[in-house]
Amino acid sequence: MNWLAHLFLSEKNVESRLGNLLADLVKGSARQNLNFGIQRGIQCHTFVDKFTDCHSIVRCSKGRISQEYRRFAGILVDVFYDYFLASNWSVYSNIPLDEFTDQIYKSFQAYPGQLPAPVRAILNRMAAEDWLGSYRNLAGVENTMRRISHRLSMRLSKPFTLNLAVSELIAHERDLENDFREFFPELLVQTQNWHLA
Repeated sequence: MNWLAHLFLSEKNVESRLGNLLADLVKGSARQNLNFGIQRGIQCHTFVDKFTDCHSIVRCSKGRISQEYRRFAGILVDVFYDYFLASNWSVYSNIPLDEFTDQIYKSFQAYPGQLPAPVRAILNRMAAEDWLGSYRNLAGVENTMRRISHRLSMRLSKPFTLNLAVSELIAHERDLENDFREFFPELLVQTQNWHLA
């Protein structure tokens, strides 16, 4: 699951939602400075990732990715599943996608608590470019892959062009969507149970 799904699955408060994003942006000891609500969101993100990564349907989806991109199959499937969530949004939510994303962006911008400056910059860019809403089309998926490629390139000091892997989504769209439709209701139930625990 990528950021749209993590936000959809989080508890419905700004700190939980921030935590679900900051899990990817703030690592190690820097997390100790974050408040309880944000840390609970990080824990939710971790739960969702573990459940997703171990699931047989998700493994099947990863197996559909060609050898050329197999090393990044987990990343690709996460983003592709967000595409299917956005494309089928009304199946899972009574709130229109644009309204949901607008609420998220506004709550992040209005959040009065302390956040690292680079995180604030990412949140502002996310809203300005509507990263969450863009998952509903292939161009948005490609742009997401371009941003991930940039992060990987910076971290590993070598160039990546995962945006070209949108071809994998096009080639396997029907099968991947069937995987998503079978898997996502299970993830919803498991995450709701986690919130109640």
